[in-house]
Amino acid sequence: MKLYPIESGNFKLDGGAMFGVVPKSLWNRTNPADSNNMIDMAARCLLIENGDRLTLIDTGMGNKQSEKFFGYYYQWGDHSIDKSLKKHGFHRDDITDVFMTHLHFDHCGGSIQWNKDRTGYEPAFKNAKFWSNKDHWDWAVNPNQREKASFLKENILPMQESGHLNFVDKPAGDFAEANEMDFGILFADGHTDKQMIPHINYKGKKLVFMADLLPTAGHLPLPYVMGYDTRPLLTLPEKEKFLNQAADNNYYLFLEHDAHNQIITVKHTEKGVRLDQVFTFNELFN
Repeated sequence: MKLYPIESGNFKLDGGAMFGVVPKSLWNRTNPADSNNMIDMAARCLLIENGDRLTLIDTGMGNKQSEKFFGYYYQWGDHSIDKSLKKHGFHRDDITDVFMTHLHFDHCGGSIQWNKDRTGYEPAFKNAKFWSNKDHWDWAVNPNQREKASFLKENILPMQESGHLNFVDKPAGDFAEANEMDFGILFADGHTDKQMIPHINYKGKKLVFMADLLPTAGHLPLPYVMGYDTRPLLTLPEKEKFLNQAADNNYYLFLEHDAHNQIITVKHTEKGVRLDQVFTFNELFN
C-alpha cells in the first residue's frame, strides 16, 4: 500500500466562523487573518494505492459552481486534483473508490462535474464507487436550515442517480474488505451527523484523516470549535476523547484544512492536549 497527499485547492474562510466563540486575539496567533478577516485554508485529500484499488478520500470543492459562488471563498494558489494526481502518475479515471468523510461542498464538490454540453451533471471519477453512510446521506438530502447552504443537491444527488453510490456499514467492514486494507472509521456527530474520520495503518504508524473534527492545528484547544458545527457541545467530548487517544497512542493527524501544516502529532500538557511535532508528508513517509 502507498499513500499520497492530494492538494485539490486552497481557499479562505472567515476566521471568526472558523473559531466560533474564541476571540480573534487568541486564534489570530496560530491562524493569522488578512485585512478581510479571512484565514488560509486547504482542501487536502488523501489517495490510497492498494493493489488494483485506488481510493481518494474527499475531493475538495470542484469547479462547477458559479463565479459568484467561488467569489465568497477567495481561492488562491494553483493546486488542483488533476495536477496533484498527475504529479504522482495517476489520472482521475484511475480512481476506483471515492470515500467522502461527509457531504459538505468543500469535501465532496469535486466528486461531480458538468457533463460535456453542460446540460446536467456526471461523476468526475467515472470508474469509481462513491462511499458515504446511510445516516449521513439521509441527513444531507433532507438538510436542516443551518446546513442547507453546505449540502448542495448538485454535488450529492448525481452520485445516486449515476448508480455509483454505496453506503459504508459500521464499522466500515464492507469498505475495508472490498479494498483489502486495514481501514477503520470513527463516526463523529458534532460537526454534522455521522461524519466519518478514517484511520489507516501505514508503515508502522496510525494515520488519521481529520476532516472537520480538527480542521487546523490551531483548533487543538478544546473550546476552539468551529461556528459551522451543528452540535458544538457534542464536538467538545468527541474532540477531547479523540485527542487524548491520539496523545496516548502517538497518532499522526493528517490535516485536511490546514494550509500550512500537513501532519501533526500531539502531546499531553498541563493545559490539555497540545501540538507536539509538525511534519510534511514526505518527511514522514519518504
